[in-house]
Amino acid sequence: MNIGAASDASGVSQRMIRHYEKIGLVPAPARRGIYRHYADPDVHRLRFIANARDLGFPIEEIRTLLGLWSDRERSSAEVKALAESRAAELGRKVRALENMRRSLIWLVQSCHGDDRPDCPIMDRLAE
Repeated sequence: MNIGAASDASGVSQRMIRHYEKIGLVPAPARRGIYRHYADPDVHRLRFIANARDLGFPIEEIRTLLGLWSDRERSSAEVKALAESRAAELGRKVRALENMRRSLIWLVQSCHGDDRPDCPIMDRLAE
């Protein structure tokens, strides 16, 4: 299938497919004339990458996961450790985002939102 069909089948944009090829996350596909030809295993690999991205894994960890995925002798402990680490990092990010949200809500509630120039939001940004 061509890149458009591979994009549709995998849910990965054509731009990202080319990017993943460029950084070596997916091998360059076979060519038929000037067109890239993607086989089912290529699409499956792209779906794997998309699913890993959806779970918040960064590129380098996805590279590691792809290596583990292709290693049928791997232990699941390695995969679990990567997932646990990613979950912990996401938890830290969630807490940081919740703190930012609470601060913004407090600033919004403190701002009169009227015609006067006084605004705690601007004051906080100017600190």
